[in-house]
Amino acid sequence: MGFSALLYAGVVVLCSAAPFKLPQRNEPHNRPIIGILTQEVDNESMKKFGKTYIPSSYVKYIESGRARVVPVRLNQSLAEHEQIFRSINGLLLIGGAVDLETSDFAHTAVIYFRLALKANDEGDYFPIWGTCLGFQLLTVLVAGENLLSKTTAENVTYPLNFTSEASSSRMFTNFPSDVRKALSQEPLTVNFHHYGVTKAFMGNEKLSGLFSVLSTNIAQNGLEFVSTVEGRKHPFYGVQWHPEVNRFQWDPLYNFPHSSNAVRVSSLLAEFFVNEGRRSSHHFSEAAEESSVLIYNYNPVHVENISAYEQSYFF
Repeated sequence: MGFSALLYAGVVVLCSAAPFKLPQRNEPHNRPIIGILTQEVDNESMKKFGKTYIPSSYVKYIESGRARVVPVRLNQSLAEHEQIFRSINGLLLIGGAVDLETSDFAHTAVIYFRLALKANDEGDYFPIWGTCLGFQLLTVLVAGENLLSKTTAENVTYPLNFTSEASSSRMFTNFPSDVRKALSQEPLTVNFHHYGVTKAFMGNEKLSGLFSVLSTNIAQNGLEFVSTVEGRKHPFYGVQWHPEVNRFQWDPLYNFPHSSNAVRVSSLLAEFFVNEGRRSSHHFSEAAEESSVLIYNYNPVHVENISAYEQSYFF
């Protein structure tokens, strides 16, 4: 940005002497920005558009919660990632199909998880949300090992089997009672996974120490898997299912739940996570820097004919 506009006594003055500084905050953040970690493109038909991507459904999901989005690029320096971390108010780890230990997606997530763990322990609030593969990755990062078992639930919708801890959870405590009841009785959560965390979750001291299990489900092979978690003390959240698709994916080949209650669940969770981000004091120091990294600088590509997504952003 080459200039800033100052409104004084009804007169607009153009000033190029210094970049516009964003105000410091000592109150809830009313301009939250959530980072979404990009992921390597695994679909051969989409590689012509870029090496990494974010499905637009995740972007719309966060924006519907009343936040803006910054795509967090892979293969940046540690210093660059640390600067991004200090500037955003939360991180979303998306679903996908990359390796949980060897991919650049996983390696970059390690950086942000360690930064977030240290920050939260020091009173610097920073939430992380993992969906499907993103949730699985969180369990690997916390446990220090891959504890996933075969729990196929491919294109299947379920009601959640809530645990006793769900009613007092941060995630669900403000849900209207009728929506919480519907979520436990109606198939409002769609699953697209072949692996999940089973009883090994509670047997691992690191996982059970950091996370509360809020719900479970039964896979197509009969195994019970953990479907929703939240951090006991840290603002870390994970779902094995996909809340974003309830409002933002429409392919009729998939069992995306679009009922009124399904839409309400998706909306409530998006707002919940963004509100968690509002508690973060991180911010960009200059408006030009903030503007230059927002998702608005990129155009989504229509990929409905070659993927399960209608649109995706490529980087």
